Amino acid sequence: MTLFQKSNIKSLVLKNKAVRSATWEGGADADGIPSDKQINLYKELAEGETGLIITGYIVPCTDGRQTPGQMMLKDEAAVEVYRKLTDAVHASGAKIAGQLVHCGGQSSERMAGRKPLAPSAVEAPQYSAVPEELSTEEIIRIKSAFAETARFCKEAGFDAVQLHAAHGYLMNQFLSPALNKRTDQYGGTLENRARFMLEVLAEVKISAGADFPVMVKLNGSDNLEGGLDIEDAVQAAVLLEKAGADAIEISAGTPASGKDGAPVRTGVKAGAGEAYNLEYAKRIRAAVSLPLMTVGGYRSYGECLRALEAGMDFVSLSRPLIKEPSIIKRWESGNTAPSDCISCNGCFKPGLKDGLIRCVINK
Repeated sequence: MTLFQKSNIKSLVLKNKAVRSATWEGGADADGIPSDKQINLYKELAEGETGLIITGYIVPCTDGRQTPGQMMLKDEAAVEVYRKLTDAVHASGAKIAGQLVHCGGQSSERMAGRKPLAPSAVEAPQYSAVPEELSTEEIIRIKSAFAETARFCKEAGFDAVQLHAAHGYLMNQFLSPALNKRTDQYGGTLENRARFMLEVLAEVKISAGADFPVMVKLNGSDNLEGGLDIEDAVQAAVLLEKAGADAIEISAGTPASGKDGAPVRTGVKAGAGEAYNLEYAKRIRAAVSLPLMTVGGYRSYGECLRALEAGMDFVSLSRPLIKEPSIIKRWESGNTAPSDCISCNGCFKPGLKDGLIRCVINK
């Protein structure tokens, strides 16, 4: 088993098993259009031999926005600009997937232009305020927005999309018993709590076409009392496979999960806490046969191989690729020294300050 083996997700052929997990870059303008500097960041990742690059989270509608510089693709006018991004990636032989997310109760009222929307109007540590409960009509509107943005992604040259159902965002909020207190068809049993995610998947596949790969990022656990646990996550993965998802990336945690939180967990170094979601991914591997990606603290080539040997099809990295965009190319050349990323999370601060993430330790 090798990380550099050619692999497939449906009809999508990838040069290797290395994935850049979705990472917010902070480089988009007020309309959600990526800057030239942000496009160049993707170009560097592709030149560094990352096989599949998953973008930072793209919102399909304004009321799902969370952070400054977040990308948005909600109309035809943006398609040609996004094509510059996909062309830059394809020029170096890599593939690119657009990650689609509505931030739900974790949206920013300032960015979204309204009070955040969520499955239920509950107070929760990960919410800055009690959100408004989504009406059935609003659920229908948001599902349609996902489907339309997936179609725009295909028109813009993306090779796939990934639906973000992890890290406390809207799909994950529906899945969570702690956050979803609905008594209609979207609440109660796991099948009902998964309904929104599965309906979005179905509408996206219709809108973008049956041949267009649709992946899902799923929490193996919210790492929160009362939240989504591994037993429900396994069943959710089974439902996703039955519904036609083409791959699943396993993560865990929310911003309220403390030391086991996501997406910016701290204190992970090579040999110290790597592969912290692998056990969840192995439980899900035993229940489904579709391609699985595992993300969570990969810093060394050896740990990547261990994940593949444990049954994973792909290994996803994020912060090591901020520090060293060409680490996959270096490993393939024979220099398999681990990443010296220390998970200080300083890389995200420049994005908030002047528009693009970068490693603050690199000279």
